[in-house]
Amino acid sequence: MKVDGRHTRTIWLEPDGVTIGTIDQRLLPHRYVTVRLETLAEAAEAIRSMLVRGAPLIGATAAYGVCLALREDASDAALEAACETLAKTRPTAINLRWALGEMLAAVRNLPREARVEAAYRRATEIADEDVAINAAIGRSGLAIIEEIAARKGGAPVEILTHCNAGWLATVDWGTATAPIYMAHDKGVKLHVWVDETRPRNQGASLTAWELSHHGVPCTLIADNAGGHLMQHGQVDMVIVGTDRVTAQGDVCNKIGTYLKALAAHDNGVPFYVALPSPTIDFAVVDGVAEIPIEERGEEEVTLMAGKTADGRFETVRIAPDGVSAANYGFDVTPARLVTGLITERGVLAPSRPALAAAFPERSGRG
Repeated sequence: MKVDGRHTRTIWLEPDGVTIGTIDQRLLPHRYVTVRLETLAEAAEAIRSMLVRGAPLIGATAAYGVCLALREDASDAALEAACETLAKTRPTAINLRWALGEMLAAVRNLPREARVEAAYRRATEIADEDVAINAAIGRSGLAIIEEIAARKGGAPVEILTHCNAGWLATVDWGTATAPIYMAHDKGVKLHVWVDETRPRNQGASLTAWELSHHGVPCTLIADNAGGHLMQHGQVDMVIVGTDRVTAQGDVCNKIGTYLKALAAHDNGVPFYVALPSPTIDFAVVDGVAEIPIEERGEEEVTLMAGKTADGRFETVRIAPDGVSAANYGFDVTPARLVTGLITERGVLAPSRPALAAAFPERSGRG
């Protein structure tokens, strides 16, 4: 996608062919800074600290992290240790473990001298595959937006998002944003309501930033405004991303997604989830009971970072001194509240039969 008119991805190989370049997303929207990852430790910390975030981008970063580890030591023990280190960085997003599995399969049966080259080749393939998958998601979801646009007779299609499932969360295009970008680039009139998405404000700092840089009309709203907009007919569809989808179509996504789904259900607003197939976890059935929910540091709730009127970047405390906070990173939306799953193989019903039929090679039926 574009930043100030220039195409960019979220992760890339630097000209030296070994170092990994990426965007420090902790500094957005006020500072656009790229960094270089040169070691396994730096790749792991980038994931852990949310310098990179979003399930697909986490997976790609982990894949490149394996490459960096093998440059230092290509032994079996080092390979296993690198994967174990990276797997511990974030517990909820399934793409992380999927990517590590792909890297293990690509290199563990090779002689040591061939592992580094093979690892970089597979990691680059994972990144490129993510771009292709997200473009296909965009094409699948574009038809939904065009259908709504045709019914509205020229009025903008009003879309509500939650958190950031844009190109910043992937290698390019995004998941939830891919249909939006394609519709916008095709000339379909649309407008996006962007939830601020506390804690971390990833709607405000990331989704609003990337949409505005690409020229997509958008308006930032407080998280709790979404239900009000739906009650008053100002939302035509909700589209969100996900960090894990179960075999029966339950959706684990940024905390607050479940509440948006409830409001959409109550007001007859279609609720779509955009996802790449590596996000499907066929080993998990009941999302509420089985998916581990990441609990992050309380400072994400009690503190707020921003830019002051005189241009300084400051972090301030917004809670009373001594008051503790709970910080659950995700919640689970049951399949019954999901209108459809927008995938690279079309829009699917949120059910085990539909998912297994579309992705037999992942469900164990292929």
